[in-house]
Amino acid sequence: MAKGDFAFPGTPDRALALGEIHSRPYALVKSPRVIFQLAFMMDGGAAVHHSVIAEMSRARGIAPPERDARHHAMPWGPGTLRWERHTEFSTWFWDGPVPDRFGGEVPMHPFGNGFSPPGSLISGIRLEIRPEGPQTDQAQNLFDPTSLCHSEVKNGQAAILTDFRQNGDGLTQILVIDRGLTEAGTGALVQRLLDIETYRTLAMLGLPLAQTLSPEIRRIEDGLTAVTQRMKVHARDESDAILGELTTLSAELEANAVLSLYRFGASRAYDVIVRERIKTLGETAIPGFETLGSFLERRLAPAMRTCLSVEERQANLSRKLSRATGLVRSWIDVELERQNSAVLASMDRRAKLQLRLQQTVEGLSVAAISYYVIGLIGYLAKAVTHDIVAVDPTVVTGLFVPFVVVGVWLVVRRIRRKHEDETR
Repeated sequence: MAKGDFAFPGTPDRALALGEIHSRPYALVKSPRVIFQLAFMMDGGAAVHHSVIAEMSRARGIAPPERDARHHAMPWGPGTLRWERHTEFSTWFWDGPVPDRFGGEVPMHPFGNGFSPPGSLISGIRLEIRPEGPQTDQAQNLFDPTSLCHSEVKNGQAAILTDFRQNGDGLTQILVIDRGLTEAGTGALVQRLLDIETYRTLAMLGLPLAQTLSPEIRRIEDGLTAVTQRMKVHARDESDAILGELTTLSAELEANAVLSLYRFGASRAYDVIVRERIKTLGETAIPGFETLGSFLERRLAPAMRTCLSVEERQANLSRKLSRATGLVRSWIDVELERQNSAVLASMDRRAKLQLRLQQTVEGLSVAAISYYVIGLIGYLAKAVTHDIVAVDPTVVTGLFVPFVVVGVWLVVRRIRRKHEDETR
């Protein structure tokens, strides 16, 4: 088979579709190791994040990433800095040698005084991977026992400890006890733990918004209740005012719904990711301690249910407002039909009056025209001498009166009927 036999033209997005499954490969992580990962929101847009990583790359003599690049890696001191762009945030991952004790100072890392944050910090994690021994036993005492999660993963090849609290630097501390993990297995475990902490924080962003919107929804519900009570008694008399109030309530509700649409949708998506990552951990409970999964289920699930409840209240309230608005519009339509009927009846009366007036004018016009025609006949009879026709002009004029009146009446009637036929 010759090389290139299958070099067929591909669809424009084929390379993107094939490369997507390789876009987030697990880093090969050695043990022991300390890892910092920061997540910054894209408050100022993706260009700001790209410019920061590009400037850091150029300062190290490394080619910066392309404008549309979604990830970039470069050596930094004794470790590697990895940058990744997501939909609404970017992550900055660095790994290096562990200090002498758990939580000790790391002398060299890229997030010191010279680092320029590209946006507001949403998640900060310090994860240490250490072999099992006296140091890891002592490290357990540094966690808050009221929220300590301790479980085994990878069929006992590793153990995880965290209390989901932040240290003096504002970072969530996680300890992974290595009991024989491979570099690939360590990298996969680290990535899942980092994703759980990052995405659970992002999922919780919907809760403050839900708590803010809940009083607003309650106020709109109370307003709708008051309006519907008025509708029972004054729907016909105050329909315009009631419709205005319902329109105002609907506008306020839709504004809040548009404001929360993306945030609640994103929170649901992040919650699904957290649940998937917890499931893939395959935790085994250690007697006397909670697992990460059970701890987050008790903390995260109520927040997600609150967001869902606010969404459902918004949807139900929107439907109620639509029904109430429809009822008021029905009253308004009935009133408009009543007014239209009154206008048509008034127009009918005016048409009848106009017809009677027209008939009266028609009679007067017949008399007027006949008068002028008879006058002309009288002048003509007076102009004829008695030598030609021995007739008194007054008698002639009198004899022509009935004929002229009837003739003028017939002509006027014929003209009127012709106009009526054209109108019809």
